[in-house]
Amino acid sequence: MPQTTVRLLRPDEWRLYRSVRLAALADAPEAFGSTWAAEHTFTERKWRERLARRNTFLAERDDAPCGLTSVLLTDLRTAELVSFWVAPTARGSGAADLLLDAALGHAAAHARTELRLWVAAGNDRAERFYRRRGFIRTGESQPVRPDEPRLEYAMTRPTADG
Repeated sequence: MPQTTVRLLRPDEWRLYRSVRLAALADAPEAFGSTWAAEHTFTERKWRERLARRNTFLAERDDAPCGLTSVLLTDLRTAELVSFWVAPTARGSGAADLLLDAALGHAAAHARTELRLWVAAGNDRAERFYRRRGFIRTGESQPVRPDEPRLEYAMTRPTADG
């Protein structure tokens, strides 16, 4: 049975981060506020800076990358989950739960009591997952990308269960 683990990426792992992030953008372009075309031109410095600024978690199954997410500590009580993605081959395997658990634990360890995220309209599988894990819509919405009519919806939940 495949073993899935989650770990925090270091800035010197920028090549790995780049490959997984670009795979995510290629697999689900409608789910992200950025595009493969925009990010594939990023320099090594830009990828390293991203990893230094964000708390980025990598899911691996049998040592192969299968998911990614980042946690931004946005203010004194809130963290934001961004760039959440699980490879098609790992969907339904529990990798998403492990990534979300790592994000929630990281936010709580940094004294954040709320975890927020944005989910694109029509990304029903993701929204069902987030709802199953206790997230609720806040009523806020915004365009997925500037100058694009598609919307994304804010969801939130406490970092601690109960």
